[in-house]
Amino acid sequence: MKSYRIRWFGVAVTAAATVTALTLTTAPSLAEPAPPTDPQTTSADSQTSADAQAAPGCAPGTTIRTDKGEVCGTTADGVNSWLGIRYAAAPAGDLRWAPPEPHAGWNGVLQATEQGPNCPQSDGLGAGSTNEDCLSVNVRAPARAGVRKLPVMVQIHGGGFRFGRPADGSHLVRTGNVVSVEVRYRLGIFGYLAHDDLGRNSGNYAIQDQQAALRWVQRNIAAFGGDPGNVTIFGASAGGSSVCANTASPTARGLFHKGIAQSGEYNSLLGNNTSWQAQDCKSELPSAKEAHRTGQRFAAALGCTDPRRAAECLRAVPVAKLLEQSGNGLGPDKGTIAPIVDGKTLPMSPAKAFATGRVNDVTLMHGVDRDEVQLASANSPEDYERLVKEQYGKWAPQVFALYPMKRFPAPSHFIAYRTIVADSNSVCPSLLNHQRMSRHLKVFAYQTDNADAPPASFLDKTKPNGAFHVVLNQFLSPPAGAQLTANQQAFAAQIVAQWTGFAHTGNPTVDGTPLWKPFTRHDPAVMSLAPAGDSQLTREIGEQHNCGFWNRFAAYGH
Repeated sequence: MKSYRIRWFGVAVTAAATVTALTLTTAPSLAEPAPPTDPQTTSADSQTSADAQAAPGCAPGTTIRTDKGEVCGTTADGVNSWLGIRYAAAPAGDLRWAPPEPHAGWNGVLQATEQGPNCPQSDGLGAGSTNEDCLSVNVRAPARAGVRKLPVMVQIHGGGFRFGRPADGSHLVRTGNVVSVEVRYRLGIFGYLAHDDLGRNSGNYAIQDQQAALRWVQRNIAAFGGDPGNVTIFGASAGGSSVCANTASPTARGLFHKGIAQSGEYNSLLGNNTSWQAQDCKSELPSAKEAHRTGQRFAAALGCTDPRRAAECLRAVPVAKLLEQSGNGLGPDKGTIAPIVDGKTLPMSPAKAFATGRVNDVTLMHGVDRDEVQLASANSPEDYERLVKEQYGKWAPQVFALYPMKRFPAPSHFIAYRTIVADSNSVCPSLLNHQRMSRHLKVFAYQTDNADAPPASFLDKTKPNGAFHVVLNQFLSPPAGAQLTANQQAFAAQIVAQWTGFAHTGNPTVDGTPLWKPFTRHDPAVMSLAPAGDSQLTREIGEQHNCGFWNRFAAYGH
């Protein structure tokens, strides 16, 4: 074996060239550098460290030709994986805050055996990075795939559009016989900053990245055994919101055929957002004018005060400083870090598109988890009083009357406020979006009523969290070593069968699952997803969760 030193994406790496009877493989490592990895501040020491990190070798029979060059991957537990394949050029330098550009490609065979870098973000969810060269996909396929092309499930990860990285889709591949594609896309200020000097339609680069990845799928997935004519996008939280955005985006037309929007309604109903900027499937998103004004304040806070040179000035600011200034996006000088109505990628908010029928012709699964909370919890009766008044203002007396603490078990303050937030921000808006979507599209509606799932890492495990936000992730991409009860094992088998069954046929009713009818005006059936094989259709959610009251405050009326 000989070693060849290659410069790849601005970092010196060592590549192994293996001569066989059939192939010469020149495979640069795509190992994720340890943060900080700002290309503007990369040192010789960090380059030396990168040199020392050798990627795992490729497995025989995994070499695939893409439109930009050949790749090879690994095989484990019946799944072939190709990791960190760039679907677009690095959005750095003059390409920072520009639509994604095609990747230049590579010579030889790319050793796609390690994850690509996470997109720039603070370390809030353990995925911190300052590396802008992050637009990559992972592809996973059954190792023993047959001749028939398989349905493709494209995962768009969540994290409030500020954080995150995709989960490993191997479980879906192995259990559901699908091809998984997992997308990294720009986040936060890098994904959404709008400013006059960046262009009239600036912003929404993250949504454009997602669509660039979908175009990569259309061009290349057949070589991995996937069917480009049967593509399902799916995701939870900001991933669910992204499914809604792409359903409403004219520039996504024809790039996918089905979507699964999980937990895509989570913003504050009345706009008192204390966790995320407005961004979800129900929200009235900022207009281009509003976003540009916010961008001007952000630029000025960084000393970029000349409106005619703001783009040049901002592109010279180090990644870490941009992340620090944008923070959580909730201050006046923080910039736009979530989707906007830019006039091109999103001509209108998704909720308005659902209400007016200006949507792409796709089939959807859409729903939330019954006890979703993306606001601070009430940890005392005083918290309950204060937080209800903070969120609901002049409507607080009516909220107190509908949700008196005395009607809830201990800790009543926690459960009462949890229920209020879930009903107002998630359950009722989701039901309203079922109604809107179903006028124009085939929609399979659901609500997760599984209150005993293995707790997620972000939860306070001493509290009764119920059917918490993004609970289904625990079953679609199970954490390593997860131990499930018999009831939860049955639930896990059902969820994977429904999700992958929908990807195969456009209908989540498959063997091992209950009959799931589409939601219609004449039959507003919602699947209540419960453990132990107890899932069933219900038509009572609106009454149970006071939706007649909460829908009075919905954007875009009815």
